Amino acid sequence: MKHYLLVHGAWEGSWSWEDTTPILESPERTVTVVDLPGSYGNKQPISEVTMASYVQTVADATRKLDHEVILVGHILGGAVISQVAELIPQKIERLVYVAAFLLENGDSVIEAMQRDPAGEFLPQLAFSDDQSYVTASEQTLRDVAFHDVEEKTIQPALARMAERQATEPFVAKAVVSDERFGSVPKTFIRTDLDKMVTPALQEEMLGNWKVDQVHRLRSGHFPTLSMPEELADVLSLVGRTRPALAEPIGDAAAADARAENAAEVGA
Repeated sequence: MKHYLLVHGAWEGSWSWEDTTPILESPERTVTVVDLPGSYGNKQPISEVTMASYVQTVADATRKLDHEVILVGHILGGAVISQVAELIPQKIERLVYVAAFLLENGDSVIEAMQRDPAGEFLPQLAFSDDQSYVTASEQTLRDVAFHDVEEKTIQPALARMAERQATEPFVAKAVVSDERFGSVPKTFIRTDLDKMVTPALQEEMLGNWKVDQVHRLRSGHFPTLSMPEELADVLSLVGRTRPALAEPIGDAAAADARAENAAEVGA
């Protein structure tokens, strides 16, 4: 039995996984989804929304379980799961980064974004006067985050996106070591049409640590919303001995993966 613990990114909430979760769940897979502080399902004052509070939330959810988990992080959630792995590597079977920040020790999310000149998200953000929070307009989210998402999915997503995102988690420095974080196996799921964390930045981050599995999706930054079936299919492959997908997964490849999964469940 595999247990997946899914961690959302900035502005999001556990709701962003709601289309992926029922597809990923099976007799062989259990799924738990967390709401980070400040999200739609866990509203907190901006001053209390920090990287430390994110990490504590995920670490607490992991410690409650009596077995190892596969930690999956999306966007900023990648920086979170890395820090959790540094704290409790013995509780984590594998780390999975979905277009997520896989940072070197001492790096930060904001610095990684600044190194990505083709990234379209950071230049369009509006920071508060005191720099404590940042906002993204609806048009920015539509054009950069949700450009390959159907309108029927965009509307409820926009309604649940946080109006203000605390900046502290963006500037917090990663504290990770070879001995602890480095000892946990890692998978990276690339998003080939990403305008927020571009393929170039994803390629850079893949060089930061040993990543033994790399998969690809032909999606923008939110495969959780644009292709949840395909994302679930790829997540179901995590940790298997079969080779990672060298080409981006599309409808045909996804169908093959689903057929293989069904065969395994029935075996």
